[in-house]
Amino acid sequence: MSTALLLSLAGLALLDSTSIGTLFIPVWLLLSPERIGVGRVLGYLGTIAVCYFAVGLLLVFGGGRLVDALDGAADSPVVLYLQLALGVGLFALSFRFDGKRRRGPGPASRWRDRVTSGGSSVGWLVGLALLAALAEVATMLPYLGAVGLMATADLAAWTVPLLLAGYCLVMVLPAGMLLAGRAAFPTPAERLLRRLNTWIVEKAGNATGWILGIAGFLVARDAAARLWFPHS
Repeated sequence: MSTALLLSLAGLALLDSTSIGTLFIPVWLLLSPERIGVGRVLGYLGTIAVCYFAVGLLLVFGGGRLVDALDGAADSPVVLYLQLALGVGLFALSFRFDGKRRRGPGPASRWRDRVTSGGSSVGWLVGLALLAALAEVATMLPYLGAVGLMATADLAAWTVPLLLAGYCLVMVLPAGMLLAGRAAFPTPAERLLRRLNTWIVEKAGNATGWILGIAGFLVARDAAARLWFPHS
């Protein structure tokens, strides 16, 4: 296990810590007029982390078997054209998140409305965490990159769960620090949370669009290169 791998995983985990489920929703929960207990917010973050951990295990240990079962099907023209279409579709979808073109509330505003109109029970917060994790499965690009690094790093099987657990811990760490700050220093923490909320509502859509656009370009470029320039 190299230092470069650990640093790469840590960087991807910190990038993942800025998603809707790991940062935006915790900020809105901490700003809720209805005070939500520390234990319940920790339960929300724990649910998110466990969901990501389970998906990671499934991808790392199930992905290799799936590749073996397909036995080269990923290089067939049909699959490559489907990959190309997916990449182009993601790139086109990214323009829907352009704040200058979008009319009406963006995704961040809709999530904020869902959070602020909900309750504070443990069951509701767990359900919210599961919904957020499920909604992000298709766009958890940093996490998929981290899983890919682990899957191709020739690691001992017992180290993968440890790395995934560490990744998920780092991923929810910024939200945990905000929670601790909110409990220890309410007034300055609330000012910081309100600034974060303003940034989220104004800029989150554009950030999501950039992520989808870059991902779509890379996926389409890979398919095009293997279709038309196989030896380049």
